[in-house]
Order: sequence, then structure tokens, then C-alpha cells
Amino acid sequence: MYRGRGLIQITGRANYMTCSEALALDLLKQPELLEKPQHACMSAAWFWATKGLNTLADAGQFDKITQRINGGQNGAADRQVLYARALKVLA
Repeated sequence: MYRGRGLIQITGRANYMTCSEALALDLLKQPELLEKPQHACMSAAWFWATKGLNTLADAGQFDKITQRINGGQNGAADRQVLYARALKVLA
């Protein structure tokens, strides 16, 4: 029921509850709300802010961001390639 949803894939009942309180949504009764674009974006912004990821991003600590989001480094090489491409476009 509380599987990965939203842009950063909020998982687990505890995370759904905390996100629900922060966004003023009833995600425990309606977890599918995180499948809607506006709520998917809001949940990702909530997660990013509450995990202090902006500070890590400003410091270029890609591995630490990956660890906080995924709990490990699976798929980090692919994301690093996409990140480098995004930097070229945005710089």
C-alpha cells in the first residue's frame, strides 16, 4: 500500500505519514495522491528539503545525495552520467 510513489519515491507507512502531515494531504487513506503530478512534485520538494539535500547539492556531494535518497549507491553511475549532461545544459 505504501510503495514508492512521487518523484523521489516516498516509501513506507512512516514516510507517508510524515509527508502527509507536511503537505496537508491524507496519504494514509489515499496513497495514490502521490501519483498526481502536483503531489508527486510537492512530495519530492518536501523530501529534498527535510533531508538537507540542497546543502549537499551546493557542495557537489552527489554520492551523499544518492545515499540519502536511495539508502545505497545502486544506479549511481547512470545518474552521474545524467547529472553531468544536465550540468552542461544548465551551465
